[in-house]
Amino acid sequence: MTHNQILRLAAGNLFPESLSMPRTCLCFAAFMLVIVGRDVQADDPKPGQQVAQMFQSPKSPESKMGYLLYLPENYGQPNERYPLLLFLHGSGERGQEISLVKKHGPPKLLGQGRHLPFVVVSPQCPEEQRWDTQTLIALLDDLGSKYAVDPARVYVTGLSMGGAGTWSLVAAAPERFAAAVPICGRTDLSTAEPASRLPVWIVVGDRDNPRLVGNSVEMANALQTRGADVKFTIMHGVGHDSWTQTYATPELYEWMLRHRKRN
Repeated sequence: MTHNQILRLAAGNLFPESLSMPRTCLCFAAFMLVIVGRDVQADDPKPGQQVAQMFQSPKSPESKMGYLLYLPENYGQPNERYPLLLFLHGSGERGQEISLVKKHGPPKLLGQGRHLPFVVVSPQCPEEQRWDTQTLIALLDDLGSKYAVDPARVYVTGLSMGGAGTWSLVAAAPERFAAAVPICGRTDLSTAEPASRLPVWIVVGDRDNPRLVGNSVEMANALQTRGADVKFTIMHGVGHDSWTQTYATPELYEWMLRHRKRN
């Protein structure tokens, strides 16, 4: 079927012959279809841009998850593979409005025009749910099959609920990541063993919830006891928002890129 036939068919569905709509209306319908087609194409990932995408897990076809995808400015070089940064937002950005994900962290910086040397993936957790590790792993598998991702340089970070999600993801699949940065995220001490297999940078504010601060201290100690590569930062005079300053610091991304996945 030709492009013009598709337009005529769509216009006929919108305006049946019995209504005898004038030619101007039919032309307008065709024009709107062309515009919609252009909007869909505009979301195709391009180097240096952050665009909204949709993921549907092959294991759970009924569940869909939106995410933001950013390709680095130099993406597409021959025989080149790129590091990937997975960012997990906090509880306040859950839902179906993907623009909420730009409120904090790397997607916020990218939305402001800053560029990062990673393929940056920022999924959106469904409303009233928490991060599901199997869905996130399936998303990483999907991205790895579609884009030139270096499997030895995959990093995960998150804030608050996303920090807890980072701990859970590392506990479930420590072999998938080169390094992890959980920010003000609570976890169980049982995650210390799998987390000790990769470099971890823990960040928390000293004025955050005392239980959360204590949990972060205990995790840092548990990792150090296991001889892990752990970096622990307590931000003085900072409450729960220990992420804004952390994600704005170039040292964070430099630290990540110094690490590759262990064999």
